[in-house]
Amino acid sequence: MKMNDYINDFTNHLREAMEIGNTSALKKSDKKFSNILICGLGGSGIGGTIVNDIVSPFSNIPILATKDYSIPNFVDENTLVIASSYSGNTEETLYALEKCQSRGSEIAVITSGGKLKNIAEENGYNKIIIPGNQPPRAMFGYAFTEIFFMLNHYGIIEDSFKVDFDKAIALLDTEKADIQKQAMDLAKRMHKQTPVIYVAKGFEGVAVRFRQQLNENSKMLCWHNVIPEMNHNELLGWRTNVDGLAVVYLRNKCDYDRNQIRMDINKKVISNFTSNITEIWSKGDSLIENSLYQISVGDWTSWYLSEMNNVDAIEIDVINFLKGELAKI
Repeated sequence: MKMNDYINDFTNHLREAMEIGNTSALKKSDKKFSNILICGLGGSGIGGTIVNDIVSPFSNIPILATKDYSIPNFVDENTLVIASSYSGNTEETLYALEKCQSRGSEIAVITSGGKLKNIAEENGYNKIIIPGNQPPRAMFGYAFTEIFFMLNHYGIIEDSFKVDFDKAIALLDTEKADIQKQAMDLAKRMHKQTPVIYVAKGFEGVAVRFRQQLNENSKMLCWHNVIPEMNHNELLGWRTNVDGLAVVYLRNKCDYDRNQIRMDINKKVISNFTSNITEIWSKGDSLIENSLYQISVGDWTSWYLSEMNNVDAIEIDVINFLKGELAKI
């Protein structure tokens, strides 16, 4: 399969993930948690980042997504740890998990197999198993969805997310042609340029996903930043070295009103240095719908750019080289 086949199947992935989540046999837990840690990197970890953006404003306990070998010192027996690794062999996640085990944390696993699945089975941890043997970033829809099911199982969120996912799936199917058109137009503006992605607070995970897809699929460097933080520093950087930049604002009607105003002012400032500015407005009535809409636009954009750049969107030779060198140590 090519990467565009996976992107084209995105809503099918979400549907199957819903079925898997609804039918997974998870053990009940009466624990009361004081915090949540989601461990994962790359295509597996970005789901935790975006879920954190969506859920944290409504959660009564703090949620942190970590992407490292280490874990925060607050992790203890009152911490719910969700370890997400598509392959089940992500080195950093396995190291972090071992540390969480030593703290007596409640551990739940989302994976397709590998060492992580074995650890879950050996220790009787709750686990949700998703389809394997595919590029992790192409299977984002599965890991992302299952984190919601885990949080619901442990009583952190209500099951209303299921309705939001159903609506998001219907929205993406209905809007597919328009999403592809927006993505193609955006890809043309980004081709042979350095993309700059701006979002409002609350949607940084979506921007990170877009950046990662451009890195991996399109084999391009780019950067992102968040409003209002970038107003206090990066905005001043728009003076020198501004040639060849393609700016995109990922916008949502639910963005905080003062941040909406800031974005409009940002555009006025940046337009003095480049006319290559695009706005992509999400559709939908929930944070899940808004996020998945923007993710779909970003994924398609990365595919079109991979074609324009004449690169193999699936190839990750340099990452495999890095893992091979680490395995020697």
